[in-house]
Amino acid sequence: METRADLVIVGAGMVGSALALALRHSGLQVLLLDAGPLTVEPFAASAPFEPRVSALSAASQRILERLGAWEGIAARRVSPYSDMHVWDGTGTGEIHFSAASVHAHVLGHIVENRVVQDGLIERLQGSDIGLLPGTRLEHLRRSGDDWLLTLADGQRIRSPLVVAADGAHSAVRRLTGSETREWDYLHHAIVTSVRCSQGHRRTAWQRFTDHGPLAFLPLERDGAQDWCSIVWSITPQEAERAMALDDASFCLALEHAFEGRLGGVLHADPRVCVPLRQRHAKRYVAEGLALIGDAAHTIHPLAGQGVNLGFLDAAVLAEELLHARERGERLADLKVLSRYERRRMPHNLALMAAMEGFERLFQNDRLALRWLRNAGLKLVEQVPDAKALFVRQALGLTGDLPALARA
Repeated sequence: METRADLVIVGAGMVGSALALALRHSGLQVLLLDAGPLTVEPFAASAPFEPRVSALSAASQRILERLGAWEGIAARRVSPYSDMHVWDGTGTGEIHFSAASVHAHVLGHIVENRVVQDGLIERLQGSDIGLLPGTRLEHLRRSGDDWLLTLADGQRIRSPLVVAADGAHSAVRRLTGSETREWDYLHHAIVTSVRCSQGHRRTAWQRFTDHGPLAFLPLERDGAQDWCSIVWSITPQEAERAMALDDASFCLALEHAFEGRLGGVLHADPRVCVPLRQRHAKRYVAEGLALIGDAAHTIHPLAGQGVNLGFLDAAVLAEELLHARERGERLADLKVLSRYERRRMPHNLALMAAMEGFERLFQNDRLALRWLRNAGLKLVEQVPDAKALFVRQALGLTGDLPALARA
């Protein structure tokens, strides 16, 4: 027996769930499937921080507000930040960005991925979106003008349109033969939450070290500002050594790498080590197929932009599908899906290129390049208009924005 749907979204992570919410009330029969339980666990404000967090931009916040998910997210735990301080650990260049420079209250919010996910799933429950939890995609093939999906439990679904939102190791991308360009950064990221002896002052801090960038992202719990989420990008050999350290030695090594900008590192939660690899799909779309979020692109966590790109992907794809439906067009038609690709691919590629350029510039220890990057940081610091441009980019409020992200 087959289940029929107008659209199947594979992957109910943050981006897939956002797309599903954007399509509710559309009159489309949408199925959202995921291997996870798609349940919301009770949240305790005093609970330890989850190691994986996202730096949500103002554009992402607007999208989540209009999807009705932000209220539940904010009711759990969010950590706003209004300033950003970046410096070169091997030179004298420093730069400070402030939301106030563009008359904004915050640059963004650091939010645990679990909190964002729970806020989205909460809104999906009881909606007209069909949820298929605890199931995994086994096979996917063309059947006439449709896709035929076979799940691990034997269930079969027929749909003209499949959206891959199943992450960096996308099964949909693999099963459909969608090609990617990818390369290894030759770095691993150590991720955890730490408590410092000095408050973070709602500032995101980033130091470029000899081994890679180190970010201290501000977290708040019960009003206290002494916790940070850290993303420490170092070589695999250094990562192996750092992961093998006991907690006290790790805190000392981290404090040294951060130049003690927030005083002593007093405590570190359990650490997670993640290999860093950049991927970009050669095409985001094919007949009856669209890739969004990490299934389409993964970037260096240098600026925490990954999920923001994914939310914009979801909002633009939903917008194009809804417009096509209003015009009576077939949603699975390649010309309809290509409108999404044309709007999102240039923006994503531009940001990926910028992040790659930053990463390479700050990893190079040649004297001329070291002088250049320090001179560049100092120059931008002295030009308010240039800094304001960077701030607007960080807010995510420039370029071709979907309606869900506009003011």
